[in-house]
Amino acid sequence: MLATWLLGLLRRQPLRLLSSAVGIAVAVALLASLGTFLAHSKATMTSRAVRSVAVDWQVQVQRGADANAVATAVRNASGTRVALPVGYGHTDGLTASTAGSTQRTGPGVVLGLPAQYAATFPGELRTLTGAGDGVLLAQQTASNLHAAPGDRVLIGRAGLRAVAVTVAGVVDLPQADSLFQTVGAPVGAQPTAPPDNVMLLPQDLWHRVFDPLSATRPDLVSTQVHAARLHDRLPHDPAAAYSTTTGAAHNLEASTAGAAQVGDNLGAALAAARGDAAYAQVLFLFLGIPGAVLAGLLTSTVASAGAVRRRREQSLLRVRGASERQLFALLLLEVAVIAVAGCALGLAAAAAVGRIAFGSASFGTDTGQALVWTAIATAAGLIIAATAILLPARRDARAVTVNAGRAVIGATRYPWWARGGVDVLALIGAGLVFTATSRNGYQLVLAPEGVPTISVSYWAFAGPALLWLGAGVLLWRLSDLALGRGRRLLSRVLRPLAGSVAPAVAAGMSRQRRPLIRGGVVLALALTFAVSTATFNQTYRAQAEADAQLTNGADVTVTEPPGSAGGPQAATSLAAIAGVRHVEAVQHRFAYVGTDLQDLYGVNPASIRQATALQDSYFSGGTAAALMNTLATRPDSILVSAETVKDYQLALGDTVNLRLIDSRTQQRIAVAFHYVGVVSEFPTAPKDSFFVANAQYVAAKTASNATGTFLLDTGGHNQHAVAKRVQQSLGTSATVTDITTVRKQVGSSLTSVDLAGLSRVELGFALTIAVAAAGLVLGLSIAERRRNLAILSALGARPRQLRSFIASEALVLVVVGTLGSVVTGWVLSHMLVTVLTGVFDPPPSVLAVPWTYLVTTGLLTLAALVVVTGVSSRMSRRPAVAQLRRL
Repeated sequence: MLATWLLGLLRRQPLRLLSSAVGIAVAVALLASLGTFLAHSKATMTSRAVRSVAVDWQVQVQRGADANAVATAVRNASGTRVALPVGYGHTDGLTASTAGSTQRTGPGVVLGLPAQYAATFPGELRTLTGAGDGVLLAQQTASNLHAAPGDRVLIGRAGLRAVAVTVAGVVDLPQADSLFQTVGAPVGAQPTAPPDNVMLLPQDLWHRVFDPLSATRPDLVSTQVHAARLHDRLPHDPAAAYSTTTGAAHNLEASTAGAAQVGDNLGAALAAARGDAAYAQVLFLFLGIPGAVLAGLLTSTVASAGAVRRRREQSLLRVRGASERQLFALLLLEVAVIAVAGCALGLAAAAAVGRIAFGSASFGTDTGQALVWTAIATAAGLIIAATAILLPARRDARAVTVNAGRAVIGATRYPWWARGGVDVLALIGAGLVFTATSRNGYQLVLAPEGVPTISVSYWAFAGPALLWLGAGVLLWRLSDLALGRGRRLLSRVLRPLAGSVAPAVAAGMSRQRRPLIRGGVVLALALTFAVSTATFNQTYRAQAEADAQLTNGADVTVTEPPGSAGGPQAATSLAAIAGVRHVEAVQHRFAYVGTDLQDLYGVNPASIRQATALQDSYFSGGTAAALMNTLATRPDSILVSAETVKDYQLALGDTVNLRLIDSRTQQRIAVAFHYVGVVSEFPTAPKDSFFVANAQYVAAKTASNATGTFLLDTGGHNQHAVAKRVQQSLGTSATVTDITTVRKQVGSSLTSVDLAGLSRVELGFALTIAVAAAGLVLGLSIAERRRNLAILSALGARPRQLRSFIASEALVLVVVGTLGSVVTGWVLSHMLVTVLTGVFDPPPSVLAVPWTYLVTTGLLTLAALVVVTGVSSRMSRRPAVAQLRRL
C-alpha cells in the first residue's frame, strides 16, 4: 500500500512534492551556507590577526633580572618558535653634519638588533635606501638629520662622550607603535607615541655603546626578548585563540617569578578579531534566521495550497476503510520523501554556494565543524517539514470529518493570533526594544580589553523579529479586510482587467481569500527580506569605503615629515603626475587649549570636498557643506570635538583661544577662534580630540603656510599605481599611502574579507526566495483550483474570462507584496543599520539604497508571476471534460 501510494504521488502530484522540497531546500541551503560563512570567517579572522603582527611577544626583562635566563625561559616556553634579545637604549640626541650644516635632534631610542632579526621578523623593518643591515636610521630621523647612507652621526649618551657611527641605510618601521610600546601598561591606558628619533645598531655595536651607560644610568637601558609563536597550534576561533595565547603569556610570567613581563601583541590582535567574530555571529542570526523562517513559511504556504486536496484524499481513503494509523503512515511517507529530497537538494546547493562565495564546498574548517553544520541544517529542514506539512495534515486527519473534508469552501473564522491583536502587541514591542537598543552608549557586542570573555546582547534581536512578525500579521489583517469586506471596491478595481465578470472574480477571491492572502504576505516578507538585506549590505560597503577615506584622507595621501616648512605650492608638481586629478593641501599643526595638546587641521573650505568625502554624520550643528561654508565666510571660525566642548563647557559663538607656534619667534602665541560646530570625524584626523579651521587664517596668524599633508584625488582609479609614481617623484622625503592598501588594513576581518561573500549569498537567497514565493504560491494556488476553472469552462466561460480569474490573483499578489515590502523593508533596514551600529565605522548618516538590485529583484518577481499566469492560462484552454476526468 505504501509503495502504491508513493508511486501515485510521484506520478499525479509531482509539482506539489517538488515545490515543498524546494522550500525546505532553500532553508537548508541558506543555513548551511551561512554556517560555512561563520566557520570560515572565524578562521580567516584568526589568520588575518596573526599575519598582522610582526612580533608576537615583546617580553620586557625587569630591572635587575638576568636577561639571558629570561631569553632561555621564553625559548623553552610551549609554543615558542624563536626568541631573540633586543636592546633598548635612550639617547639624549643625535647629531649629524651634512652639506655644511649641523643638525641635532631631541631625545631618541637606539635599538640593538641581532644579525638575524630582520629575517626572523620581516614585518618590523622595511629598507628604503642603502643597506638593510648595519647602522640604520628611521625615515623620520634621517629626514630630521638630513642624513643619508655614508654620513656620520653622533649618538649622545647622558653623562658620557658621544659615539660616532656611519649610517648604512634608511628604513621604515611599520610597527613602530607596538615596537616602542610600554610593556605592562594598565588596561585601557592611552598608548604611548613612538619616539621621533630612532636608530638601529647591530647588537655587538649596541653593547659597546650602551653597556657603559647601563653602569651609570641603568634607567636608560633595558632589554626585551622578541618572540615568534607557533601559529598552527592556535584554534580557528579568535576568542579561543585569544584565550590560548594570553594563557601562555601568563604562564611565562608566573614561571619567571616576576623577572619578565609579556607585551602580548598577538593577544591584542586576537582580542580585536574576537569582536569581529562576535559580529559575524550576530550577522548570522540577523540575516540567516529570517531567511530560514521565510523558507519555512514558503513551504507552509505551498503545503497549505494542497490542504483541500489532501483532505479530500484522506476522506476517500476513510470511506474505503483506511484507519487513522494507516493515514498517518501514508502522511509520514509523503513528508519523509519531501524532507529527504529537500535536505539533499539544499546541502548540494550549499556546497555549490560555498565553493562560489567562499572558495570551499566544506561546511566548516574541519570535519567536526562540517558535520555539526550539516546536522544543524538537516535538523532545520526536518523541523520545517514536520511543522509545515506533517502537523497540519495530522491535525486535519484527526479533527476533520469525511463530509468536512469533501467541502471545497469552509468557514473563514479569524485565527486566534488575529483576534488577539498580536500585530499591535508585536509592533509596540519592536518599538520599545528598538528605542532601548538604539540609545547612545548601547553596545551590541562588548569585548573588554584584557577580559577573556565577550558579551553579546542577543535580546536586541527582538526588535527586528517583532517588527517582522507584527508587520506580517498587520498586512494579513489589512488584506483580509480589503478582500473580505471590500468586495465591491475590489470588483471596481478589477473591472479593467476582468471586464463583465469582475463581480464574479471578486466574489470568488473573497470567498477563497485566505490562501491568496497567505501567499501575498509571504511574498511581502520575502521582498522585505531582500530589501533590508540589500540595503544593509550596500550601506556597509559605503561605510567601509568612508572608513578608508577617513583613515587615508583621499585616494592617495602625501604626508610631510614633522618640521617640514614646505607650503601648498608643492601641490603644483604633484598635480602634474600622471593619474592625479586634484591636489588639496591640508595644514597639520598642534595647538594647546588650556593644558590639552590637540591636533589642528587647516583646510581650504572651498575646495576640500574636491579631494575627499565629508559626510554630514561627521559633524553636529550643521551639514558638512554648511559648516565648510561657515569656515569660508568667517575665517576665524573653528570646529571642535564633542569631548572638548564638554570639557570646556563651550557654547556656539564662544571664543576659543588656542596657543600656536609663531614661525617668526618660535614661541607659542594666543590665536582667537570662534566655535561654530562639532566635528567627530575628519580625513587623516585621530579618533579623539582635534580642531578644524580655515588654513588661510591659521597661516596669517602664525606667519607660516607650512603644509603637513597633501590629499590627491585620482578619480577612484589606479590609486596604488599613482602612489608608486608619487613616491618615486618625492623619494624618501615624504610618506605616500594609497586607499587600496589602507582599505585592507583598516577594515575589520569581517569587513574586508568575508562580507563580500556573505553579501552574495544573502542577496542570492533573498532573490531566490522572492521569486519562488511569487511563482510557487501563485502556481500552486491556481493548480489547486484547476477543478473550479474546468467547471467554469464546462459551464461556458470563455478563455478570456478564465484568464481574468488567473490574472486577478496575480494582481492581488503584486499589490499586497509590493505595498507590504516597501514600507516594512524601509523600516526594517533602518532598524538593522541602527541596531548594528557597532559594525559601522563611521556610522552612516543615510541609508545606501541598492537600486539596481532592488529593481532587478522586482522585475524577476514580476516575470515569475507573468510566466505562471501565462502557463496557467494556456492550461485552462484544455478540454473541460478531459480535465475533470483527470482531476
